[in-house]
Amino acid sequence: MGDPIGMSLTMTAMTNHVVLFRGINVGGKNMVPMSELGQLLKEMGFGNVATHIQSGNVILRSQLAEDALARTIEKKLGAAFKLDGSAVKVLALTGKRFQAIVDDRPAGFGDVPDMYHCDAIFLMGITAGEALPAFSPLDGVDTIWPGDGVIYSQRLSARRTKSRLNRMMASPLYKSMTIRSWGTTMKLLEMVRQQTGGAS
Repeated sequence: MGDPIGMSLTMTAMTNHVVLFRGINVGGKNMVPMSELGQLLKEMGFGNVATHIQSGNVILRSQLAEDALARTIEKKLGAAFKLDGSAVKVLALTGKRFQAIVDDRPAGFGDVPDMYHCDAIFLMGITAGEALPAFSPLDGVDTIWPGDGVIYSQRLSARRTKSRLNRMMASPLYKSMTIRSWGTTMKLLEMVRQQTGGAS
């Protein structure tokens, strides 16, 4: 799994991780079949590899710490597939950290899917405070809450076309974010918990 030199300080016990890929399988660019991605990760020595939908979501077990795991996968990904490296990034979160992001959601967030569309906007190398200037929520339509490594975004479904979330996507800061619907976020947490017998 990469050059072991200097890696000992980033090794931990075998831990479940959620790995999120930014910039793959979007608009017909940077195509990475999930079956091939899963096979690549298995060949790299990661355990319990499972993928979820085409937007780039993986559950796996690794001894690497979060940042080292993300860097290792990024390096291998670029060598294995023809990608625009400037658009593709990897975020790795331990199962416990992913659980904390779900637990720390605003009260009621994601509980009324027929009324609100909710997303978790995961941050990659920037803080919530640094990310907030990219947002310009429309009163009565958009609501955002800063979290630890995440921005919680809620849009009123009846006025979803008026949402200003797309303006954020035009910001240079968007290169340091990756969005998952709350439904996908909860599914990934379920997958982590299944692999650990109910504990993340």
